[in-house]
Amino acid sequence: MAADMRLPSVRKLIPFSVSAADQKDLVVPGDVITPEAGFMRGHGTYVDDDKLTASVAGQVERVDKLICVRPFQTRFYGEIGDVVVGRITEVQQKRWKVETNSRLDSMLLLSSINLPGGELRRRSVEDELTMREYLEEGDLISAEVQSVFSDGSLSLHTRSLKYGKLGQGVLVQVSPSLIKRQKSHFHNLPCGASIILGNNGYVWLFPTSEQDEQAGGFYTDLEPVSLSDREVISRLRNCLLALAAHKVPLYDTSVLYCFESSLEHQVKDILKPEVMEEIVMLTHHKLLEQEG
Repeated sequence: MAADMRLPSVRKLIPFSVSAADQKDLVVPGDVITPEAGFMRGHGTYVDDDKLTASVAGQVERVDKLICVRPFQTRFYGEIGDVVVGRITEVQQKRWKVETNSRLDSMLLLSSINLPGGELRRRSVEDELTMREYLEEGDLISAEVQSVFSDGSLSLHTRSLKYGKLGQGVLVQVSPSLIKRQKSHFHNLPCGASIILGNNGYVWLFPTSEQDEQAGGFYTDLEPVSLSDREVISRLRNCLLALAAHKVPLYDTSVLYCFESSLEHQVKDILKPEVMEEIVMLTHHKLLEQEG
């Protein structure tokens, strides 16, 4: 029986220069976390008058010089235009119920989808009877928030060829507060995989396809995925979990830097605590150099 044993290693610890009275574990927006300079601003913080201040209510977490606030509220509250990844939970009359990591199930109306082939016409009774041929329970989709109902539930649409049914890939769930808002949440990474960063905290990793999506969002590639592509996706998945564990905002650049920093380690070792900490700190340094 094989066992994975790790010996302790000597690490260089960076002591905090703040007193115990200045350190706060629980904060609300506007609370000063530390008045001292020299700390890296993590998620949930901002700098006000040279003081690191909390922007969300949550628990303060410190990793060496990095300070971030883990928010208590991790449910997704969608806004119009948000990109989401969701799972079909029920087929109803002229609509699908979609689980999107929010308080209430979202709705995808039959009139809010592209018909196969991108055909533009009114939805007929035949379309309603064949709804399960388009999407059925358990299917994963990418969509955009079209409107927000008065009770907070979301109405989705997939009226663009970039949205629709998702095929082969890996779903990673993180806190929605870690997803950085950008102009585009669809990225073809140079490592050979693509990523959809859903604002609702659902991240979809899949092999980059060279085919143009001509099926109106219903084409599913069921060809076997090569071993190299599976290794890349597995590495990206572990990198996402490592970044999320250290509350690093997730966007294309941070994910790519983390992927590059992890190449000297095996995929299975990325989630080991000491390896994870090393990779995340290297990612932070690269991001700071880019900002600088």
